[in-house]
Amino acid sequence: MNRTFEYINAGMENGIGFVELNRPKVLNAINRQMVSEILSAFEQFDRDSEVKVILLSGKGRAFAAGADIDEMANDSAIDFELLNQFTDWDRIAVVKKPIIGAVQGFALGGGFEMALCCDMLFASDDAEFGFPEVNLAVMPGAGGTQRLTKLIGKTRAMEWLMTGDRMSAKEAQRLGIINRVVARELLMEETKKFAARLAKQPPLSLRLIKESVHKAVDYSLYEGMQYERKNFSLLFASEDQKEGMNAFIEKRKPDYKGK
Repeated sequence: MNRTFEYINAGMENGIGFVELNRPKVLNAINRQMVSEILSAFEQFDRDSEVKVILLSGKGRAFAAGADIDEMANDSAIDFELLNQFTDWDRIAVVKKPIIGAVQGFALGGGFEMALCCDMLFASDDAEFGFPEVNLAVMPGAGGTQRLTKLIGKTRAMEWLMTGDRMSAKEAQRLGIINRVVARELLMEETKKFAARLAKQPPLSLRLIKESVHKAVDYSLYEGMQYERKNFSLLFASEDQKEGMNAFIEKRKPDYKGK
């Protein structure tokens, strides 16, 4: 990582690319520059062959308590059109490497939308999720209505989006939004441990699994299966496939190169 950021911290260690939201005094409220910086770090990690998995977290008491309302309070529809600010969010969605989120405290509004950009989520037992935008006479605009509906279904998403209520980490896990709930003091330790486990997996397999799962969300079953089979066959052109199967036959640990 060769860039200094204003609103995030970023670094790499043992194959894990770390991105930490760094506006703790305002509970990591997400502004446009922060999203741009997150995208920049993600894309740099996506190009770096040393990075196998990306871990997104928030500094301080919260993951992200929402969007920066002060920044947008006086914007008009034309301002949003000219800013084209959601392009960065769209590019986050096409990062190839696995993104794991570690959520503590609040993940509300834009913070919840950023969490939903992750492929997997770990949350502290005191975490709270929600879309309070309706209480400001607006609505989510960076994918919240779409991603939440695809995760939990139409009727349940309608309730959470229209009331602006918050859900606990336990409820979010029950609904299938997050993978694991852990004690707050163990959140980063457990998330890093899981990220380290993924970092040892064959990178090309992770890339194509992520791609195939994302297609499953939007494609019909038949279309998704055709896509899956294409990626399954493609992996047999990789050196890692030969290494993985030979290691299995020879009863040794594989040494994956991402080729």
